[in-house]
Amino acid sequence: MGVVYYGNYFTWFEVARTEYFRELGLPYTRLEKEGIRLMVADAKCTYKSPATYDDLLTIETQVVNIKNTSLSFSYKIYRDEKTLISLGESTHVFTDERGRPTRIPAKVKEVLNVSA
Repeated sequence: MGVVYYGNYFTWFEVARTEYFRELGLPYTRLEKEGIRLMVADAKCTYKSPATYDDLLTIETQVVNIKNTSLSFSYKIYRDEKTLISLGESTHVFTDERGRPTRIPAKVKEVLNVSA
């Protein structure tokens, strides 16, 4: 069909979120080594225009909500930096290695400029 599979948008959100943390100096791998996990609690995507194969895409990512044990991101995907093709949101719960919710670590709040 020449149109990108709809599920790929969620993969792009994940890549954008990973890069977001890496640019803040706190890569996911470091959190995982310290026993911290980010479980997806909710994810959604609104499709505005289809992405097609070989499109150059830009993803804007930001944290939009922070609670004691969770945070939410918003995403905007653009084709050629001007045409909005999708809007997304995801909420993630911080957990320990056993999957039990835990408070957001102070170092995460620090890099997000949130008072611990």
